[in-house]
Amino acid sequence: MSDNQRVRLNTASSGGSGSHESVIFNERVLLLVMESMKWDVQVVCRTASVCRRLRAMARRLLWRELCLFRAPGITETLSNGVHSSRMGGGWPALAKLLFFCGGCESSRNFALSRPKPGHFVMESRFSKTSGRSFLTKRCRGDLLFVSDPCEHRMGDREDDLGVFRGVFRGFRESKTRACLIARQVALEDRDRCPYCGARVWSMTTAGLVPRNAAKRLGSHDGALDYFVCVNGHLHGTCWLAPLSSDEGVNGEDEEYEMDGSDGTGNSSGGVTDGFSDDPTVGNGFK
Repeated sequence: MSDNQRVRLNTASSGGSGSHESVIFNERVLLLVMESMKWDVQVVCRTASVCRRLRAMARRLLWRELCLFRAPGITETLSNGVHSSRMGGGWPALAKLLFFCGGCESSRNFALSRPKPGHFVMESRFSKTSGRSFLTKRCRGDLLFVSDPCEHRMGDREDDLGVFRGVFRGFRESKTRACLIARQVALEDRDRCPYCGARVWSMTTAGLVPRNAAKRLGSHDGALDYFVCVNGHLHGTCWLAPLSSDEGVNGEDEEYEMDGSDGTGNSSGGVTDGFSDDPTVGNGFK
């Protein structure tokens, strides 16, 4: 083979590679691929973990579109219908909060025999009525969604552990944030938000845990602890009391159910690709 032929062959090969690469990074093509997969959370995680360029594309576009497709009701409410607006803490954090239980470790107000790692959830129910149970009377004008607790078996001699999560709409303008600042409640030194990595306030330490919160969770009175981060994400733990057959949630409620399957009935539970237990570690959600 002559030198000229080699040059032509190498040029053609590099051109073909560039063509394939341009297709991979084409936003419209990526959106069509994700739509065909019903916006599988794991696929978006893995896509965002491939390289910096895809991670940036996921932060700017894919996580927002996933939230709009998989959780339209709560996403519309949190964004006030303005999808181009920046979500508090970012769209990756909201996607993680909707479809991932952040796990838990011991805190100064809640002791555990062992930590529980984070994991995908098969389904979740977020409720504004539940959220109102976590607001003091002076903060009832705030809008807060809180999930049902994700139940974890701790052992034969221990109660079941409940891990719950939530999100405020417009937290920067909320009465809850204003109350925390007015009381000069200090941010925690050690704990961080499992969804965006931001610093958190302990609502237990601040004395802002209403009695209705334990009742709503099905927990023993006082057997719970939760935090709110500066971006308005809530995460907490509780000991779950056994419920009798006539106990439950009554009354009207606006609920949003999150299906953690890939849209085809296959569960995402137990797979953690793209999620990190440490929110400061780079992954598909950063």
